[in-house]
Amino acid sequence: MDHIPRLSEVLYVGLCREIGTPTEVAIRRDVMDMKEMIRRPVDNHKGYAAMNSGSYREGFRLTSSDIDTMTWLCQFKLITDISQFRIYNTSKHFILLMEDFDTPPGFVRLRLLTPQNKFIISMCLAEFNGGVYMSGSLWREFYFQFHANDRYFQQKNIRNHGPCVTGVDGTLEFDQAACFASIYWPKQTRDWFDRCQRHTWPPVLVLEKILRNGFHCVPIGSKIVSTSNELEWRLSFSQAEQQLVCIMNHTQFLCYGLLKIFLKDVINFRVEPRLCSYFMKTTMFWMIQLGHLIWLPNRLLDCFWKCFKYLIYCVYEGDFPNFFIPQNNMFINKMVADTRASLLQQLYQYYRMGVTCLLLSPTLKSILEPALSSPSFVLSTAEGEFITLYYYRTAKYEKALHIIYLSKQRLSEDNIIYFNTVDRHRLGNRSQCLQSLTDLQTLLLCDDNVYALLETRDIAWQILGICQHIVGDLYGALQSYEVSLRQYQYNKIQEATLIRIECVKEQQHRIMQA
Repeated sequence: MDHIPRLSEVLYVGLCREIGTPTEVAIRRDVMDMKEMIRRPVDNHKGYAAMNSGSYREGFRLTSSDIDTMTWLCQFKLITDISQFRIYNTSKHFILLMEDFDTPPGFVRLRLLTPQNKFIISMCLAEFNGGVYMSGSLWREFYFQFHANDRYFQQKNIRNHGPCVTGVDGTLEFDQAACFASIYWPKQTRDWFDRCQRHTWPPVLVLEKILRNGFHCVPIGSKIVSTSNELEWRLSFSQAEQQLVCIMNHTQFLCYGLLKIFLKDVINFRVEPRLCSYFMKTTMFWMIQLGHLIWLPNRLLDCFWKCFKYLIYCVYEGDFPNFFIPQNNMFINKMVADTRASLLQQLYQYYRMGVTCLLLSPTLKSILEPALSSPSFVLSTAEGEFITLYYYRTAKYEKALHIIYLSKQRLSEDNIIYFNTVDRHRLGNRSQCLQSLTDLQTLLLCDDNVYALLETRDIAWQILGICQHIVGDLYGALQSYEVSLRQYQYNKIQEATLIRIECVKEQQHRIMQA
């Protein structure tokens, strides 16, 4: 692969445009960091914590990128050794002891050590070997029913998928898992910690941060059929994986994205998926830590090819070791004889094609084909370059100037960006602004718990009041604040609302005195 650095560079730049430049990816991650930072105190006040994971959190915005969310109740404290029991207040916390004897690698049972007095918990308990355990299957079923009874989620076509509740919100697929968190790492990961120190990846400071953040247990058992696998929980290292992806250099990140695109467009195209993107991520972790590759833009194809060969080797062996617990073969009971033979044959066909197998992907073909047809073809790596330059290079100067004029005009306008939608119609137009507020008020008055859920109506009315207050509609603001107080106070904002009411009344009094 060393003889085609030019194609690697073209692919690197093309993937920057398809997946994102270093700056774009960094901004996406920063936005997600800020969102979590803002929400964390509010969530903790309500007694739970949450984190986003998955490809969307990692910085991808591919059409296949989904939004994964993990939530856990702060009352539950997960310990890995009985000596840690005395650290917690048993009158406030439910203590779960993680047991990993007589369970497959990467899976545990969670024994409840404190008396339970909540109906929710009792529904998910099961007796085993003289102890009381949290059942992964019962917990998963309870979590699904909780969402199924919510009118908001009833519109999202939710279903159970592994440890998660999966649904579709607009064009994005989401996964939500209710899990338990621990800051005490299990004994099964000691070899991983030693391996990280030997290979110096991740760096020491990152490794320490990963260890401080801990890990999770998600409600899904192993694929090995046994009498107790319904009690099993899988060890999840999503927080650690997120940190590892964030310290990848951009060539490594694009190689990861390249594997994901190749998986979706080629390997899993029109066939029952036998591999998932988590295998691509795990492949990247192993290849980076081993340190045998040169991760530079002009070596991107070489890096991809060696990662692809590692994947083929794992399928051939029927063993795909988990990065954190290698004894956990993630292929077990997934790659049965016929499935493995069929997949191996498919992958070997791509192997015989060499890197030209990338042309089987429409996305990658559009990037590579111009470079293959023209030895002098080069893509600029400048992040700020306008693609409208196509017209300049083809001597269509008037068209190029027109495009530049339109771009400058649109970029200079005020915008409201909501997720991926840009709305610029009502900024600066007072009459349309007031009409928008009237429309929002009508929506809240007539809504049947579809758009504004019960737990958001208090804050929804307060936000409407704030908007009315800002534009000078004091009477409307006062009404909205008062309606907010009459709602179910899920967000605990009564005090703030009362302060805003007094502020409006004071302004009204000053106006009347004038």
